[in-house]
Amino acid sequence: MVTATNTTVSTKTAYASLKDEYAALYARMVVLPGKRSSVDQQIDRIVHGRARYQAFVATLPVAMPWSFVALIHSMEESTDVGAFHCHLHNGDPLSERTVHYPSGRPPHKVGDPPFTWEVSARDALAYDGFLDETDWSVPHMLYLLEKYNGFGTRRYHQMATPYLWSFSDLYARGKYVADSKWSDTAVSKQMGAAVILKRGTELGAF
Repeated sequence: MVTATNTTVSTKTAYASLKDEYAALYARMVVLPGKRSSVDQQIDRIVHGRARYQAFVATLPVAMPWSFVALIHSMEESTDVGAFHCHLHNGDPLSERTVHYPSGRPPHKVGDPPFTWEVSARDALAYDGFLDETDWSVPHMLYLLEKYNGFGTRRYHQMATPYLWSFSDLYARGKYVADSKWSDTAVSKQMGAAVILKRGTELGAF
């Protein structure tokens, strides 16, 4: 029987210190049986948008896997996957610049709203420095995804972040319920990016 337990992780945030940890957690992680159908449904939505993700990453200056962009999209606005109506930065609508953090994106030099999903997505990736990355191994992608969301769970609570591991045996409870407001008892209802990546790879979707 698979049970979920909070997994203790390093409080360090440098990739060199975390590479082996990411690899080990990813290798041992098991998707909770009761969550597998929900994960598979989300993977189906991602695959539905695969052609558009692939066309988008083909325009970038780095050989970024389309699945990496799809994972960010799924985490920032899961219901927009395959629809492409929201900013990749944070799920705000493309009809205006972003309101939530990071606010005011894309900047005026990029253009005026409404934005295409592609214009906004490129700005989001550039904003976080991802267009300068060259390492797209699984451990490094997991590191970049956690960095995208923030290292607060790791640094201040020393536990595997739900942003990556929710719906797996590595995460049971505890999350930020608002900016800088932590709850030990709250349980994330959002499936983690590492869970989607591993299950999608097993299914041959990525």
